[in-house]
Amino acid sequence: MDTGEIVNNKSAVRVLVLDDEPFMLKLLARMLTNLGYAQVSTCDNGHAALERVDDSDRSPNLILLDLNMPQMDGVEFARRLVEHHYAGALILVSGEDERMQQSVEKLVRAHKIPVLGHLHKPASPEGLAVLLEKWTAPTQDDSSGAPKKNSTKKIYTADEVRAAIANGELVNYYQPKVVIATGEVVGAESLVRWQHPQDGMVFPDQFIGVAEANGLIDDLTRVVLDNALAQIRRWEESGLKLRVSINVSMDNLASLDFADFVAAQVAAAGVSPQSVVLEVTESQLMRDARAPLEILTRLRLKRFKLSIDDFGTGNSSLAQLRDIPFDELKIDQSFVHGAWANDTLRALFDSSLSLAKQLGMETVAEGVEDRADWDFLRRTECDLAQGYFIARPMPAGDLSAWIQSWQKTSIDLI
Repeated sequence: MDTGEIVNNKSAVRVLVLDDEPFMLKLLARMLTNLGYAQVSTCDNGHAALERVDDSDRSPNLILLDLNMPQMDGVEFARRLVEHHYAGALILVSGEDERMQQSVEKLVRAHKIPVLGHLHKPASPEGLAVLLEKWTAPTQDDSSGAPKKNSTKKIYTADEVRAAIANGELVNYYQPKVVIATGEVVGAESLVRWQHPQDGMVFPDQFIGVAEANGLIDDLTRVVLDNALAQIRRWEESGLKLRVSINVSMDNLASLDFADFVAAQVAAAGVSPQSVVLEVTESQLMRDARAPLEILTRLRLKRFKLSIDDFGTGNSSLAQLRDIPFDELKIDQSFVHGAWANDTLRALFDSSLSLAKQLGMETVAEGVEDRADWDFLRRTECDLAQGYFIARPMPAGDLSAWIQSWQKTSIDLI
């Protein structure tokens, strides 16, 4: 049966319900049948379910998985699915609490198995239908029913990245930041892209790591900085005043002359230091805290704004807030998107926001993906928002027209 048939015919989707409770097996099977899924099978233990997975003629596209089962629980079953090369997707159905289900969902995704979501027992037909709608067409090399990111991204060499820097192939895109209370556009984050002559647009996850690992990050950051400063000046000359954020690697902060370099470049561009926000993401532990602390403190004295990025993840922590005079705290997108419906995320968001407010810091919520996220932020005291709901990163030349459009559409959001 080809992809098109599965897309257009629910009866072509093979669904397996795995639960040790006979009543739940019957209930979920009945719900699936009523929703139009004709190929529904059930198993009351993990071993039998794995045998079904191994049967190429009966292997399910989708498994509804109970977590708390004797002999083999749902967590172990998910790990065993990897060993059995399962190519389908999962829906978790459990009586466990929300945090437990979220933890298992994250673990399953770490195993590279798509999870459509989780349902609390007793599951409702409406809730099940919503998750089933997320199931998408398998491709010829992917029967999971969930789109997969390109796993064969080209790996670039240090020489290629070095040549890109030297040849001026790096360009800046800009993602707007807006005031939540008014919708006013007050800034933008500068995000580097590689305009490759053969491969087209290359995103930073394919070359930033190469630059950091091969001593090229200073040169790359300097190109991004120079491009951003020139753009700030052009915007100011056209009457548009924005604070532009520039990402700074911890490797940039290993050299004590970095602060003087930044100050000199800003002065040469005719730009005010207050127009520049330096976003620091600590993706790796500081080997020696003295140089970064000196550099960032000197930059702050020179009236540059400092932002701690992805707060609460990686190594961005309370110690950095204690030691470095940051002006701005960016609440990581993993604590923002969906926080309105998730008590754990809401608690983490509220704690980050409260901490920033007590320290007199401006706050930016990253990862605002939809109207629900925006409406949630409107009910908080967060200052700024950034994310795809507002705008995706765009070329500098597109920003003015976008601002005009945003000013019209944002009226309905305020």
